[in-house]
Amino acid sequence: MALTVVRFLFPARTTAVRAGSVVQKAGIHSSPGRSLEYGWWAYILGERTTPRFKQYSKIITIDGNLASGKGALAQKLADKLGMLYMPEADTFYVDRMTGEKEPLPRDFNGMCSLEKFYADPKAADGNSYRLQLWMYTMRLLQYSDAIEHLLATGQGVILERSPFSDMVFLDAMFNQGYIRKECVNHYNEIKTISICEFLPPHLVLYIDQPAEEVQKKLKQSGKPHLQNLQYLKSIEDSYKKTFLPSIRETSELLVYDTTQTQDVERVVEDIEYLKFDKGPWLEQDDISYHYMRKLVQDKQRIGSLTHIPVFLPEITIGAHDYDQKYYAYRALFP
Repeated sequence: MALTVVRFLFPARTTAVRAGSVVQKAGIHSSPGRSLEYGWWAYILGERTTPRFKQYSKIITIDGNLASGKGALAQKLADKLGMLYMPEADTFYVDRMTGEKEPLPRDFNGMCSLEKFYADPKAADGNSYRLQLWMYTMRLLQYSDAIEHLLATGQGVILERSPFSDMVFLDAMFNQGYIRKECVNHYNEIKTISICEFLPPHLVLYIDQPAEEVQKKLKQSGKPHLQNLQYLKSIEDSYKKTFLPSIRETSELLVYDTTQTQDVERVVEDIEYLKFDKGPWLEQDDISYHYMRKLVQDKQRIGSLTHIPVFLPEITIGAHDYDQKYYAYRALFP
């Protein structure tokens, strides 16, 4: 039986009214900013998105190799521009957004381990590809949260990486022999049918730091990050040869080295000079924003975009294992 990428049942955090009483309803996390669901009635009664938009009602992503200072720059820019900063999603992103007191077991979070990937990236149980696919799903969910926040409040959002740039890790894993070609094909098929549902960021800021410097910083930090120089170079190459040339066609692009990112005022000034005169965001109106809001608030639908009926050993478990995990999860929410 194919292992679904998202949980067997999502945390019971949303509620539904039935027979005059409140009952728990399974569902992925609700909106991070609103408890009421946007729908047709809101649009019919006159709610519109475009009047909320200001100068920095934008989606901005900060990209770069590991330990390149993305988080620090993103936080400072968000403070300067009055935008919302969303830290990079991890394997427990759903748990944090649903308000779990502590992360649920890995069996209910993609059946993958980042720590195991660092220790044994070529693990025979397929952990590396499960991690890659699960992280793509988490980035997709976070990106939908960012767009939902933008459309619902008008406040722009700054993220670290996005589902559009997630493929740099896939390329690096494949180039280093961590995953099979069949995994790459599976990922590309899923990305093709899911990423088309979203508009790319208005602006991508890329922090250019040589792989050798990244490796040096990782060793000095003592963090358990993968310090394989060839892997880090593969990430850098994928950014420069694949992602940046592609995203440049639809989004504004600014590139800095790590020294230049220290001057946040200069970065803000560069952003102010951008015209934002290209990309699909220019073609949107209140009608298309209405349908976009309907999509991004439906997290169950977002998660289902990564499900296709394809057999792949790395993400497939037997029926008995599936039942065990299913009932183990149900037992967590009696």
